Order: sequence, then structure tokens, then C-alpha cells
Amino acid sequence: MTQKLVLCDCLGSQTLDADAIERACGLSCTKPYTSLCMDQLDAAAKELAAGDVIIACQQERQVFEELAEELEVAAPGFVDLRDRAGWGEGDPTPKMSAFAAEAALSAPLGKSVDVVSEGTCLIIGGTAALKAAQDLCETLAVTVLVEDPSDIPADRRFDCVVGTIRSAGGALGGFTVKFDNLQQVIPGGRGAFVLSAPQNDAVSECDIILDLGGASALFPAPEKREGYLRADPSHAPSVAEAIFKAAQLVGTFEKPLYVRLEPSICAHSRAEKPACSNCLNVCPTGAITSAGEHVAVDPMICAGCGSCSAVCPSGAITYDAPPVETIFRRLSTLAATYRTAGGENARLLVHDSDFGAEMIRLGARFGRGLPANVIPLETDALSGFGHAEMMAALASGFEHIDILLSLRAEQDVIEAQAELAIAMSGTAAIRLLHPADPDALNDLLYETPPATATCEPVLPMGTRRQVTRLAAKALQPEAEIIALSDGAPYGAVLVDTEACTLCLSCVSLCPSGALGDNPDMPQLRFQEDACLQCGLCSNICPEKAIALAPQMNLTDAAFTQTVLHEEEPFACIECGSLFGVKSTVEKITEKLAGSHSMFATSDAAKMIQMCENCRVQAQFHSEDNPFQGGERPRVRTSEDYFSKRRDH
Repeated sequence: MTQKLVLCDCLGSQTLDADAIERACGLSCTKPYTSLCMDQLDAAAKELAAGDVIIACQQERQVFEELAEELEVAAPGFVDLRDRAGWGEGDPTPKMSAFAAEAALSAPLGKSVDVVSEGTCLIIGGTAALKAAQDLCETLAVTVLVEDPSDIPADRRFDCVVGTIRSAGGALGGFTVKFDNLQQVIPGGRGAFVLSAPQNDAVSECDIILDLGGASALFPAPEKREGYLRADPSHAPSVAEAIFKAAQLVGTFEKPLYVRLEPSICAHSRAEKPACSNCLNVCPTGAITSAGEHVAVDPMICAGCGSCSAVCPSGAITYDAPPVETIFRRLSTLAATYRTAGGENARLLVHDSDFGAEMIRLGARFGRGLPANVIPLETDALSGFGHAEMMAALASGFEHIDILLSLRAEQDVIEAQAELAIAMSGTAAIRLLHPADPDALNDLLYETPPATATCEPVLPMGTRRQVTRLAAKALQPEAEIIALSDGAPYGAVLVDTEACTLCLSCVSLCPSGALGDNPDMPQLRFQEDACLQCGLCSNICPEKAIALAPQMNLTDAAFTQTVLHEEEPFACIECGSLFGVKSTVEKITEKLAGSHSMFATSDAAKMIQMCENCRVQAQFHSEDNPFQGGERPRVRTSEDYFSKRRDH
């Protein structure tokens, strides 16, 4: 059954062309209602009862969800046409059609795990912490880490300890805190409480940490650590908010699993030699750690910023909430439907679901709203909108991309990804925005963009690397080699043939298979399309003969193996079989023959120039054959022992 789009012009404040939207997006559209959330709520109930509908209103989403619950029908879908299109300037119909088509896309259900918090809470600080403990002790199991032992109150509704935090780890429902000089209260006796003897390396576990100490945070990116609440103890409103949030953190919660890890294709390390550490360098929470030849992701600490997915060269880490192919499908749907509805000069505005969405809503309600050709794309992981996604947007038909930065966004990651996309697209059609207020945002968007990109639209399908290459070819059809900056995940390997000995250690450790050998002759082969520029080959090369050349090769040669270095093989002096590298065998012979104890004689020296089979044969038949021994002693049997006993 075709989904139905339920339209409402919000008291006549926007213009809706239901027929045009229906033709462009393929959904069945109702006639525009005027007050669907109030006076026409009965009509909304009938639409919901019919099933499989999308309500064109986000502001009153709760009203319609509660109505669906009362009717015992499935909750509808929602799409915001008013704030993002209807309250802007220009013809809104193409953009509304694009939003409607996007809303009709099916999104995979996200993966999650249950996190249980029983309400065990550690509060850090002085007077503010003790006051917070009094407010929370009836709801949570509270322990206060006080700074001054004389501050310990007689109130036994909560515990107090004295000590120093050495380290802390974990997240909501699973914090682990290590203390030094930990002293606990001995509650018995008369007078002031007595403390136990100091204890080092004491470990405690808790579900929630409320930090009111006013010192440095216990964790990197503390605002992203679930279950860790931090406030300035001198600012009463912040303390009150933190206390309120702590009281709510009891029960079972769903923790989204934001990223997916494929260890087998991770280029982090091989043979204890370091290579790619991009994800480790950009993870703000410390959720990613080294685990030998690959990295490991702690899903309890991961905050889902998406930076790791944006910078991973191999695709070992990919954003999974939703998967990256969902973003590609949304981009293609928005651009294609906008064109189908007659829209021109489409521009993309990428923003997060908090700061950016609120800026757009305020700018629409109290300002000019968005231009008709600016199509906002909301994403939960702004930092995860990397160079591949930017290239996909430009190649799908958007002529310009604006990225609205929030205070919590990893700006360094986004800037680096934008620079990479600009280099590969051949145009500065990507801009980062950080306006001070909604009016400033609207003013920036109504200005003519500094640069635009044009190409025949393509359908972005495949992995991030495949989509990037496809988009680069569409945007720069005449280009062959695009030079990139250091650190780019695409490029070539350069070999100093004078220094290379064809030991092939680089081949055995290359994580992507970009470097290969030839079993029939001494050759070092290379396939550029597979190269991740992880640097492992240059790190492992004993002769330091390998260098990296970051670039994007758009020719078909990137898909074929090319020979970087080859030499003449050596022919065995006994059987003539080809083995090894002639120059290497000659160097070894020259260096060892007559000068090393194992190769002091001419017969022994000849073994250097023999293949494996002939070397074993020669060794076996030599006078000092290490494999040759005396006659094996006869195996003793039971009869031997019995006869010996009879003789005695």
C-alpha cells in the first residue's frame, strides 16, 4: 500500500501544493488541513486509523503519537516541511517533495545493548557535594568523596570517604574508580567519627559519578561520557540540573551501538610495527584502544560522534547508526526528487539534530527562513559526515555544501575531511559555518556561495572508498592524477630500486593486499586502488626503500598490478632451478664464502648458490653431515629384562 502524506498548512502560514508534491515524491497526499493538531484532531484520528501515514509536522509530534497510542494503532512517521521549507523564501514545492521522498525511505533498526544502573552514585567535592548527597540519598545509594575529613557529617543516610582518585574508567552502569590513601568512616564509638587506615590501590565500582569538585574532569570529552555528570559547584543552577539528571539514571537503558568494527581489515599494526592510528587520534572519549594488530572499540564509552568512521582508510570502522549506505541513499533521494520537482541549483546544509535543528527552527519562526534551494540534512553524527559523504553529495547533484558546526562537533576532523573533499572535487564548494545566531545563519545562506560544483549526477553506491572514486571521476572527468595532502587515505607507493633487495617483508604485512609478489620470479607488485597509505610498508622496510605518495589515481591503471621493482632470479648451480634474487645471492656469497666458519670450504660455500632441495642433498652427503649418526641401538624388550633377572 502506498504511504500517505498528511499535510497541514499550519493556520495558513505556508503554501502547500499537494498535487505537485504527490507527482514528485510518489506518495499519496491529502488535501492540506489547516489545524490538524487542534480543531481538526478528529480528521487526524481518521488518517491515523487508516494506517501507514506520514504526518507533515514535527512540532506537535507528541500530540499525534499520543493520539495513535489512544487509538491503538501504529505510530505514524513524521517530516518537517514547515520550518525547513514552508517558512522560507522562494518556491518551496521542490524542496518539500524532496523531504517527503526522504521521509518515505525505510531506515534499518539500530543495534543496542541494555545498560543497568542500580543507582550507586559517587559524588565528588566539598560543601556542594554534601548538599547534593542530602538531596539524592533517598533515591540513590550515595557515597561522597570529601576533601576535608572535618566536613564529614553525622548524617548516616549516605557514606563518606576520604582519599585521592588515581584513575577512573567506564561509563553509566559500569564505572571503575581507583583510589589512593582511601579512608573510610568507622561509625562506632563516641565523638567525631574515626577513619580507617589509608589504603592505596583501592578499587570501587559505581553506576553514576557526580563531579562537583570544580577540578579537571576525570575523563576526556566529559560531556560525552554517559553517567558522568559535572557542574561548577559555585553555580547553583548547574548543580541543580546535575542533581536532577543523576536522580533519573536508575533503571535499564538502551545503549546504541554506534560503530561496527571489522578487525580483519584494520591497518593499525602488523608484526608489532605501527601503521594507521587515525581513529585513535580523533576519538574524543578514548573509546578506541590498541589491541595488537587491530583496534578495539568500547561500546559503553563510544559517544557516536562518527569521527573514526570518517578517517578510517580501510572501512574497518564504519558508522552503523544508521549505516553509511543510508546516508548515501538519503543524499541521492533528496537531490533526485528535488530535480524531478523542477528545483534548480540545489545546495545542501548539513547539521546536527540538536544545535543545528534548533537554529533552523528559530530562523524560520522569527526570521527569513531558509532559501528555497537550500536543503537541510540532519545527522546525529556530524563528524561522521566525512569526505566520502561530501563527495557523494556533490556528485548526486548538490552544487554546494554548507556544514553547520556546533560547539560539540569535532571541528578539526570536519575541517580535514572538507579539505580532502575539496582537493578531490576540484572546487571549493564546501564551506563550514559557525554563525552566532539564526539570523546570521540565514544571512549567510542567502548570500551567493563562493564556489559551486557541477556534474552529471551519479548514484552513490558501494563502500566509502568506491563512492569517493566514483564521485571524483564525475566531478573531474578529465583528471587522471589528483595530488592530495599528507595523511590522505589514497595514494601510491614509491620504491627506491637501488636500495630495495626484494625481501618482500612489505608484501607479507600489507593489510590491504596492495603490495604483492610474483611466485615465478623476483618482483614487487602494486595495485594503487587498494593502497590505504597506512605507512606500514615504509615502517617495516629494513632498507628504508619505500615512500608514500598521497594522490587519487582516476585512471584504470589504479585497478591493475604494476611492477615496482624486479630483478633477475638466480639459477641453482646444481639443478638450474630459479630461486632468490641473483644480486642478493651474489652479495651473500661474496660476503660469507671463505670468511665465515660455516662456509670456509669451497664445497660449503657452494651451498649458498643451491636451491632448497639441492642444499639438503649436498648437506646429507657431506662428510660432516649433521643428519648422519651412528647405528641406532636395538630396542630393549621385556625379554631382555627377564633374561637379565634370570642371570642374577
